[in-house]
Amino acid sequence: MPGIVGLITAMPRDWAEPQLLRMVEALRHQSCYETGTWIDETLGVYVGWAIRKNSFSDGMPLYNEAGDVVLTFFGEEFPRQGTARGLKARGHSLEMEGPSYLVHIYEEDPAYPASLNGRFQGLLIDRTRKTSTLFNDRYGLQRIYYHQSKEAFYFAAETKAILAVRPELRRVSLRSLGEFISCGCVLENRTLFEGIYVLPPASAWVFRNHSLNKRNCYFDPREWEQQTCLEPESFYQELRDIFSRNLPRYFNGRERIGMSLTGGLDTRMIMAWQKSPLAVLPCYSFGGTLRDCQDVILARKVASACGQPYQVISLGEEFLTRFSYYAEQSVYLTDGCAGVDRSPDLYVNEKAREIGPVRMTGNYGGEVLRRVRAFKPTEPSPGLFHPELLCYVRQARETYAKLLQGHPLSFAVFRQVPWHHYGAFAIEETQLSSRTPYLDNDFVRTVFRAPACACANDDVCLRLIADGDVALHRIRTDRGLAGGAGRLFAAASRALLDFTFKAEYAYDTGMPQWVARVDHLFSGLHLERLFLGRHKFAHYRVWYRDVLSAYVREMLLDPKTLSRPFLERKTVETMVNRHLKGDQNYTSEIHLLLTLELLHRLFIDPNKQASSMFDAIHEVKATEAGIDSDAAFPRHAT
Repeated sequence: MPGIVGLITAMPRDWAEPQLLRMVEALRHQSCYETGTWIDETLGVYVGWAIRKNSFSDGMPLYNEAGDVVLTFFGEEFPRQGTARGLKARGHSLEMEGPSYLVHIYEEDPAYPASLNGRFQGLLIDRTRKTSTLFNDRYGLQRIYYHQSKEAFYFAAETKAILAVRPELRRVSLRSLGEFISCGCVLENRTLFEGIYVLPPASAWVFRNHSLNKRNCYFDPREWEQQTCLEPESFYQELRDIFSRNLPRYFNGRERIGMSLTGGLDTRMIMAWQKSPLAVLPCYSFGGTLRDCQDVILARKVASACGQPYQVISLGEEFLTRFSYYAEQSVYLTDGCAGVDRSPDLYVNEKAREIGPVRMTGNYGGEVLRRVRAFKPTEPSPGLFHPELLCYVRQARETYAKLLQGHPLSFAVFRQVPWHHYGAFAIEETQLSSRTPYLDNDFVRTVFRAPACACANDDVCLRLIADGDVALHRIRTDRGLAGGAGRLFAAASRALLDFTFKAEYAYDTGMPQWVARVDHLFSGLHLERLFLGRHKFAHYRVWYRDVLSAYVREMLLDPKTLSRPFLERKTVETMVNRHLKGDQNYTSEIHLLLTLELLHRLFIDPNKQASSMFDAIHEVKATEAGIDSDAAFPRHAT
């Protein structure tokens, strides 16, 4: 995804500048990206950027009137109404639209960037104080990766920018890989790569004299956790007031906004309170080719009730024909944070950009309002990975259990959002600007004051919809909530939708093995057509078995793949062959195996210093332990 890159060093310019240019080039993924650099040799600051044209961050860097404060900023910030006008009235020179006000907030706010609201990353240079401050948003969603060497401190929006100038880091951390296999993401601000880390949320790291001076944190979640809980009615009234007052911030800006609608609660709440004029807010949903899914059926009704245009972005033959491209790009663009199962996201957001370069979503509404836990550790299939790796998988479960201790909302927004959800967010951000009102600082701070009963069900969300637009409340959701039907009919509708939702899962990724054997016996009947497409638009089990079978076979039965030292070759061959035959279901395993192989080919194999994902790491570990490296981790024969 686009963003900032750079290094801070005492090394001479003729050493540092070529590295900066290579880092910037590593982020140039789209023709719509604008790139640039800014250098201050005396401070040892070398910063660059790749930013989508006409986006909020276009036009870097920003200067104050004296030119002694310089800001390079990426992301979006959603200020209180009148912020820019107030700064201008106090004598600051700035544009009324765009981000130029951000550099002037620093001049007035000693706690900067604590007052900023949004998801962002930035480097602020104060030439008077001779300091540089690297910062990010309080949720850590707009990632900054970093690596510290004896020559320089490197930072970047993507790990590949650091790998471009430090190829020796193209080695995967076993602990991180164990977490990725178990949890689907890397935990605790680590990355898949040894020596590269993620800047913690709410960081404001200060550099002086060419080196890191202070690792400041401008926000502690305990500030919100220790607030007094409100009574149910007081909480609802305050939440409604803040949501309705702050929502218009997210519809401002110079770019066209498209509303990404689903059949659920979170986008419905936005539509209930955002009173857009007729036919000015283009709406869309993502759909498949088998039938209209619930998102499409219900979103069409919502858009019609609000008088807005609506269309469906379908995932079909074009995507499947180019699956190898989208699979590879999903892994590459996100540095392995998203797997091949996220490749539909890249395709549909590519299409969504044509409707509007800003995508308004209901993302994270469930995590904030209903404290939805979106991931948990799982055990890999027996015999799939080498036993040496499984100890790190087990360690991931222990790490996860420790992370759950504490406030559940803090886990959701400060850990789950920046770690587990980052891959999907990064894919979206490569194509457009993804917005949500559910990480608004005022909104999240208020939800921390919720009584326990307010988070136990969907009543607060349903009431917000009804208070905002009663007509939208009369349209049921994809799980049968709301609607104007009587109790008996509503209960029957919910039961049917719940059945079809579970049946679709059981006929796709979650199909038990005994059902797969039965389904194979009746394969000529194509029973999956009865269930697939009612709630989801991607159907990987049958795709891998049928239309994508050649790709799966080519990738996973390739001798190069089967020789990876962390895999058990016979198990991989058995799983792939049985899934392609159709009498077993290994969809999740194929997701993971394809992702790991692409990660290896895109990021590890290019490094001649580390011939496999584990060789270099285990040689070092074995040397330190005084044992033979082949004994510690025996290689498979190719």
